[in-house]
Amino acid sequence: MQLSLVILAVLSIAFTGCKKDDIVTPETSYETLSKYVAQNNLDLPTIVSGFTKSGSQININMTDFSVPDYFVIDVRAAADYNTGHIKNAVNVPIANLLEAVASVPKDQNILVTCYTGQTASRAVVALRMMGYTKVYSLKWGMASWHADFASRWDSKVANVTSPGWVNTGAPTVSTTGALPTFTSTATTGDKILEERVKATLANTSWTVNRDDVLANPGNYFINNYWPAVSWDAFGHFAGAYRIFEDLKVENLGLLRTDKPLVTYCYTGQTSGIVTTWLQIMGYDNARSLSFGANAIVYDQLKVSAVDDAKKKSWKGEGSGSANNFGYYDSTNTMHNPL
Repeated sequence: MQLSLVILAVLSIAFTGCKKDDIVTPETSYETLSKYVAQNNLDLPTIVSGFTKSGSQININMTDFSVPDYFVIDVRAAADYNTGHIKNAVNVPIANLLEAVASVPKDQNILVTCYTGQTASRAVVALRMMGYTKVYSLKWGMASWHADFASRWDSKVANVTSPGWVNTGAPTVSTTGALPTFTSTATTGDKILEERVKATLANTSWTVNRDDVLANPGNYFINNYWPAVSWDAFGHFAGAYRIFEDLKVENLGLLRTDKPLVTYCYTGQTSGIVTTWLQIMGYDNARSLSFGANAIVYDQLKVSAVDDAKKKSWKGEGSGSANNFGYYDSTNTMHNPL
């Protein structure tokens, strides 16, 4: 009898001693990923810093127009690569990017090019997040390499009047943000990151066009990714937010998950960086505004000194978009500068 009472007492202590506060809830995949990103200096401000190189900023052999200091990756369609590419550039579908660089040293200089610099920005994020420390996109893409490819930008710059683009009003304040939720087959931060990077590179839904957003700005959570001085100088989408300095892991709860999350900048190149980083972090609804404000207020940007806007306008003074270098076709024939 006494032994039974002792056993019951021990069991009672064991069960009552396990308080509700002592129960540990396993981390979500997002929580594990966000901690890993913050601890390994992979937050957005680091990833976006100095991500472009214009043709005038790199060493180009002016005899054969090769880029000797860089491993050059071209993520355009094979047909366009065959029409014309930088000498020694390797043509890689962006979805296969990680496999293509598997044998490339993490500290190798890498230059990624595409049509306009926007898709290449996605590759930059993926590689920087995976530990490649010296990777850049060719600013303005192949459109700035030779006049034969300039139409990709020439045809997209525009000046648009729309009630969806306004010049008054302060940025909307975010009060209903939410963190992303996703599941991963991995359990450690590095493996979850790799899984998310691969999934993001395979995701072809990452852009939105100007006309759709202008027609129905309320259908989107629109984030203006440029300084406050430019908000006043160039206008903005109606109802837009301006989460710029605060866009980092610790503040991701400011964003929405219930509608497309559109980031726009001057050219679509920086917003491509932001959108890709956000998709990797779990915001699968993130989208980049194609061609940025160059597709809406081009003339204003091209003449303005505000935030060096001229340098962020296609063919603007100091923009690095007026280069004209030789390129090679599928027969290895060089096409000289015009």
